[in-house]
Amino acid sequence: MSLVAIVGRPNVGKSTLFNRLVGGRQAIVDAEAGTTRDRHYGKTDWNGREFSVIDTGGYSVGSDDVFEEDIRRQVGLAVDEADVILFVVEVGTGITDLDAEVADLLRRSGKKILLVVNKVDNNDQLYATHEFHSLGLGEPWAISSMSGSGTGDLLDAVLAALPAEGRADEEEDIPRITIVGRPNVGKSSLTNALLGAERNIVNPKAGTTRDSIHTRYNKFGMDFYLVDTAGMRKKGKTMDDLEFYSVMRSIRAIESSDVCILMLDAQQGIEAQDLNIFHLIERNKKGVVVVVNKWDLVEKDNNTMRDWREFLDRKLAPFNDVPVVFTSVLTKQRIMEVLQNALKVFENRARKVTTSALNDYILPIIEETPPPAIKGKYIRIKYATQLASPTPTFAFFVNLPQYIREPYRRFLENKLRAEWDFSGVPLQIFFRQK
Repeated sequence: MSLVAIVGRPNVGKSTLFNRLVGGRQAIVDAEAGTTRDRHYGKTDWNGREFSVIDTGGYSVGSDDVFEEDIRRQVGLAVDEADVILFVVEVGTGITDLDAEVADLLRRSGKKILLVVNKVDNNDQLYATHEFHSLGLGEPWAISSMSGSGTGDLLDAVLAALPAEGRADEEEDIPRITIVGRPNVGKSSLTNALLGAERNIVNPKAGTTRDSIHTRYNKFGMDFYLVDTAGMRKKGKTMDDLEFYSVMRSIRAIESSDVCILMLDAQQGIEAQDLNIFHLIERNKKGVVVVVNKWDLVEKDNNTMRDWREFLDRKLAPFNDVPVVFTSVLTKQRIMEVLQNALKVFENRARKVTTSALNDYILPIIEETPPPAIKGKYIRIKYATQLASPTPTFAFFVNLPQYIREPYRRFLENKLRAEWDFSGVPLQIFFRQK
């Protein structure tokens, strides 16, 4: 998936633009310069094309911010990784020395640059944008990230600048299975055990793997790409340049995968960062298999595995229809079961339900348990169909779609899962005006 980076000096509205593009308030916005230090990732789509967006810290030189040098280096890494760069400046201040320095950095990068002049709220300010031609980065795009003015035209330009969609291996229509998780849970050890070779360096020190490593697996009647990724730490942990670059690569590996194997440490249990990675997989609509590694180190009784499974169901709810495999990579316990589950999830993700079979099954259930009436209005679902999309997506045609609440959507999802095997696959359900 393509990546768009937002860069610029502090306090020009980068995080506001990021929030506008991804449709939420993921990045903190404040009038104080230097608010953004961590990089924020999000996904957006425009005219049917999805791409990732990264918000970077403000590029500065000679400030009092102790993080200044780290931010400046990591802005450079984001520029190296991005396909398109949005260089944000502010119309009210004109061109500053820092703007000129960032423009020089971007010209040397050789990347596609879109010059974005922010905070353009009236026609007088629109005329002032012509000053920015002197940066030598092409036509300025006048926007107001606060009100959204001009962002539609900017997104059109972003799509035109992005490389054509398609994966490097698209001529080979085989699954891509990505191993993800926190540092030091055994991702590289699992890769080596599956491949039967020391393909990746394994070390007790967290952070050994720096890049996403692709390997073709073609054994025992199975054929797919296996991707080992760097461990993804939670925000707030110290992150050097290489690690920042590695995490960015890991996120892009998730976005381009079909199924993700999320590895947990049986001794540490499931932590907040494990859930963050799980929800990242879910938001990207990827298949998922949960692998509880180091199972040989856990003291067990007859109910240990069952208790662990119930604990995971509670933590992963509401999306807990997920295969769970308890392994020890060191002793190679159940490692082939991991692959079998991953390939089964890949099949589930591609499952198609005919419209007639769907309606024959779901409409009697809806008639028996209709959506609750809201404000005296009765909601009637007349028809359902599976949409043509890469992941299982269903549309229900309703007389009053705006009144259907989340609990009923989950009720329908559970009924669909009870009839068809969508284990490990997030389902999308939309309600449309009939």
